Amino acid sequence: MTGTIVDVPGVLVGHAHNEETLTGCSVIMLEKPSVCGVDVRGSAPGTRETDLLDPVNLVSVVHAICLSGGSAYGLDAATGVMQYLEERGIGLDVGYGVVPIVPAAVLFDLAVGDYRVRPDRQMGYEAAQAASRETVAQGNVGAGTGASVGKLNGFGNAMKSGLGTASVILPNGLVVGAIVAVNAVGHVVDPQSGTILAGPRDEQGTIRDSLEMMRKHAFAPIPPGTNTTIAVVASNARLSKAEANKVAQMAHDGLARAIRPIHTMYDGDTVFAVATDEIEASVDLVGALSTDVLAEAVIQAVKHAEEAGGLPSYRSYFQA
Repeated sequence: MTGTIVDVPGVLVGHAHNEETLTGCSVIMLEKPSVCGVDVRGSAPGTRETDLLDPVNLVSVVHAICLSGGSAYGLDAATGVMQYLEERGIGLDVGYGVVPIVPAAVLFDLAVGDYRVRPDRQMGYEAAQAASRETVAQGNVGAGTGASVGKLNGFGNAMKSGLGTASVILPNGLVVGAIVAVNAVGHVVDPQSGTILAGPRDEQGTIRDSLEMMRKHAFAPIPPGTNTTIAVVASNARLSKAEANKVAQMAHDGLARAIRPIHTMYDGDTVFAVATDEIEASVDLVGALSTDVLAEAVIQAVKHAEEAGGLPSYRSYFQA
């Protein structure tokens, strides 16, 4: 057990990123086509192939999922993942070759590093190529390379976030995992202790409570579409497409436990839910566990983040 999403049988993860320009993408690769659902709660999403995941639509399985920085430009990374899969004959057989099904979601990291460099087709290909079942790297990697949180006092007073992952294994063999790139307008809190781990800073460098700033109307204007937390929860449960969508819906509660506020007009929060079809399990159990591991993955994203782009991190404050 690695404590990461690759503990789920059939799930692999690969990262690609540019450490100088602070952007990247992560690919969740599936060893066999798997049922997938999605739930979009934020009001400024950047997504690809999410309509296909509606239970009323035809195709019920996906071959990979791409999470990327770069705002809408970063959706191009999914094309590289498709290329990688097509070269290996992996995809939906349409009678004229194959069409890999690769849903994707992006976050806004253009304010960190060099906004002119975004994840592209080549970076998506490299992330797919790097996919493995080794323990998943966290922090300033992949889609979390340029992620940040706590924007209510202006971007210059935000904090560095990143990519996190977590998993849980039950005695009956059910495995549930999550991976998330945390780029929220709000702050991140430890649900158990109530401690704010990362968030907006005041002029003295003190981390503030986003909701308290909002109550006092003491926050800076926020450009639309400049945030978003994107995630995948996965399990080896046997679920229908409708049930996978329900799991994605329930998993958003994990974001709500750890990020405040969440699902704002400035966020495009998106959660995908994958099921690899091995073990009978109730949708309620899978959804509840997905909520738990996603909340933990958010915390890990912040705790593993390193200072970058002029922004301090959790480690700058609590592990100095």
